[in-house]
Amino acid sequence: MMAVNRKQLHERLWAAAEQLRANSGLKLNEISEPILGLIFLKFADVRFKRAQTSMVAERQATYSTRQRSVTPDHYKSKGVLYLPEIAGYSYLMNLAEGKNIGKAVNEAMKAIEAENSDLAGVLPQDYTSLHKKADENNKILITLLKNFNQIPDDIEGDAFGEIYEYFLGEFARTEGAKGGEFFTPQSIVKLLVEIIEPYHGRILDPACGSGGMFVQSANFVKSHSNKKTQVMNEVALYGQEKGTSNIRTAKMNLAIHGLSGKIAEVNSFYEDAFNLAFCRFL
Repeated sequence: MMAVNRKQLHERLWAAAEQLRANSGLKLNEISEPILGLIFLKFADVRFKRAQTSMVAERQATYSTRQRSVTPDHYKSKGVLYLPEIAGYSYLMNLAEGKNIGKAVNEAMKAIEAENSDLAGVLPQDYTSLHKKADENNKILITLLKNFNQIPDDIEGDAFGEIYEYFLGEFARTEGAKGGEFFTPQSIVKLLVEIIEPYHGRILDPACGSGGMFVQSANFVKSHSNKKTQVMNEVALYGQEKGTSNIRTAKMNLAIHGLSGKIAEVNSFYEDAFNLAFCRFL
């Protein structure tokens, strides 16, 4: 997909989010996490289906009567979140008219957390409340699901990461100064990473916000190493953040990029949660 088309896609998706706020009377902090959650859900579904197709092809190429059935661990070994059927994006899109979409999305998020322990307590699960506040007829949630379904399944590169970070930036810009609590402009983050040069080792971000530093560090590792190198074999990611909602956003951001890390809810002015005072700082 050309850069200009991606830009148009980003703007079109953001316009849908803005429409939710305008039509529902909800505040920005009431819609930011649910919207990021739906983007996450679409991304997870695409990655899961790609991995599923790949594994089926591999098994057909090396067919053996002794082969065991595919398990959630097979997906996790490939850095892919395992999705139960009720967490599939197409499953939600095909729900019968009249179903409580908010409840269905909540159940999808719970199912993902149950199968992927790193995300326990991370994913937004307040879609029933959003449904009640915004629209008794499911229309707004259905519209959002349809809008994010515009993202092509065959989109190339780190397109989902770009969409996610575009939304983070727009939420920060719209919130004004408070947005700086969870988002640092990508250009500044890239510059810092290029200066620090985190080729390998332990990386600590004592004010990790939405996790952008980790994402850019992973990109740095990928661009300066063999293409077959697994980023998580080269670096260990540690973060500290004082805001609970920021931690949830950071963990979703890591998962959307196929990364994992440990993030503690502490004030870095007073605590070193991982005893990593001498590791590489970001």
